[in-house]
Amino acid sequence: MGNATPSGSPTPPVLTENLPQILLLVATNAFVGGMVGIERTVLPLIAEADFGLASTTAALAFIATFGMTKAAMNFVAGGLSDRWGRRRLLILGWLIGLPVPLILMYAPSWTWILVANVLLGANQSLTWSMTVVMKVDLAGPDRYGLVIGWNEFAGYAGLATAAVLTGIIASTYGLRPEPFYLGLILALVGLVLSCFTRDTQPHHTPRARPASHPSPEDQEASLLEVLRKGTYGDAALAAASQAGLVTNLKDGALWGLLPLLLASRDLSLTRIGAVVALYPIVWAVGQLYFGPLSDRIGRRGIIGTGMVCQGLGVASFALANGFPAYLGAAALTGLGTAMVYPTLLALVSDVAKPSWRASALGVYRWWRDLGYAVGALGAGVIADTMSVEAAMWAVAGLCLFSGVFFRARA
Repeated sequence: MGNATPSGSPTPPVLTENLPQILLLVATNAFVGGMVGIERTVLPLIAEADFGLASTTAALAFIATFGMTKAAMNFVAGGLSDRWGRRRLLILGWLIGLPVPLILMYAPSWTWILVANVLLGANQSLTWSMTVVMKVDLAGPDRYGLVIGWNEFAGYAGLATAAVLTGIIASTYGLRPEPFYLGLILALVGLVLSCFTRDTQPHHTPRARPASHPSPEDQEASLLEVLRKGTYGDAALAAASQAGLVTNLKDGALWGLLPLLLASRDLSLTRIGAVVALYPIVWAVGQLYFGPLSDRIGRRGIIGTGMVCQGLGVASFALANGFPAYLGAAALTGLGTAMVYPTLLALVSDVAKPSWRASALGVYRWWRDLGYAVGALGAGVIADTMSVEAAMWAVAGLCLFSGVFFRARA
């Protein structure tokens, strides 16, 4: 009898053989997520308190800068990892991220905050992309949802934990520099853990499903060809790209607007931190269930339902009145995000051929993380010209539309 997995079926030999390395990558990604979590609670408040930014659009520029850098790096990370190796890019990502908390602690102007988020975007792209690709390399094809669920759980659990801790630290010591000491610890530990990983690139071709009738698509594909497939050429990949973009559009809007909305409704920093953190906590834990579930019952239904749940959750923030209601909205939004996040990555891994799977994941993550920039800037403009609540309603509507579009297209 094989060991049991959380999905309830025996652990396949491939997964058992590579489990120690997979778990090391899971642990590493918890620190990757924590690096974003240090900004979630306090940085939108710092924009106003320390730098006097009255424009919501200007204040949310740090998220747009982060998203555009992360998206651009995602676009090339998969192909680079095929040529340079996964482990090298993982370690490079941590080296790029080391200065981020130091800049956030002592930045004399908002321009320096934007510079820190360029570095953070590159850090997140290289480290998170490599932990995903390396786990897919190491797992059998029937366990993509399982290992990606583990990966995303760890990353967003780390994000949520850092968001809670920075909120507590900020309420005790102030917005800067103390909350960002945590980020320096996270970066150093993540770098050390990454040094103990081994490169997985030799695994990725042998783990593929054998094709009984090889086709031209089984051959190498150029990055531009993979971009075409992921944008409009392949129905499933294109549908995944738009759902991923809207999901992170929603996340970028909440990242920037949710602390401002809650502060305007007189919640304390500790309670703001709790609401901001509950959303990724539910997101993180839910992925442990929905990733493996998608291996058993299919990806598409889970993704479409998850997009609708996200829309209903964001709408609930606009309607909510009182701390318990905000917690409920956070839980619903996190549940919907948990349904789509690992499942979209697994869907792309299913559809892409082994020879261009890393590039396909990079293209998907490029479109997905462009959502940060679109969400932050778009929501900021609506908040400035209308209201924060109006921006929430716009994001909710996009999530609902995306779910319907995905089911029709995928």
